[in-house]
Amino acid sequence: MTSRRITAVFFDVDFTLIYPGPTFQGDGYASFCGRHGIHVDPARFHDAVIEASPLLDDDQQVLYDEEIFVRYTRRIIEVMGGTGAALDACAREIYVEWAACQHFFLYDDVTPALRRLAEDGYKVGLISNSHRSLASFQQHFDLHGLVTAAISSSEHGYLKPHPSIFEAALKLVGVEPGESVMVGDSLKHDIEGARRAGMHGVLVRRAGFAPGHADDAPGVPVIATLAELPLLLNATKITRY
Repeated sequence: MTSRRITAVFFDVDFTLIYPGPTFQGDGYASFCGRHGIHVDPARFHDAVIEASPLLDDDQQVLYDEEIFVRYTRRIIEVMGGTGAALDACAREIYVEWAACQHFFLYDDVTPALRRLAEDGYKVGLISNSHRSLASFQQHFDLHGLVTAAISSSEHGYLKPHPSIFEAALKLVGVEPGESVMVGDSLKHDIEGARRAGMHGVLVRRAGFAPGHADDAPGVPVIATLAELPLLLNATKITRY
């Protein structure tokens, strides 16, 4: 086990820095579907997301392809009870709208944490599997001056956890893998992908999880809020296993 000073912190975006508003909840899906003549049950949304999630975890899928996300969205609609010829058109509309920042909210802990990291001299980067414009994201949520570099899989071409997107982000920021940490909500896409690229990882589990270490990933610190991150970094509690 070795320890090295962290100089850069990278963040996943969706469900790490932002979360969807009503547009992408059960009633919002029902509104999308209604415009396409599709009837769904909003109460089935949560279960539908769980059932559709494996479509995003295909180990063979490393190239960014919007059809992955369209199929995922279509499956949610189907589990909610949607049928008919308009399924693909509806799913594609939802996929397109996912890129619009006005449908999302910034977690309350994000701006204070990024400001603290900047004050402490860390470089901050964004690595996202989304097709959202990360420049628009920073402008919409007033994060300019807090982010050094950003890269999305739609522009890079590869999805997390493929190592090339992490390597590209490291080059943009100008740091070595061992000097960086990836913070995200997905153990597979964010943390395991970053560690395979030689980076450190910190898992964010916001709802109902106590800080500590992940049982399913030994050596990976777990935080429940980004407010815990500066102290974790400054206390040099992140080590490379």
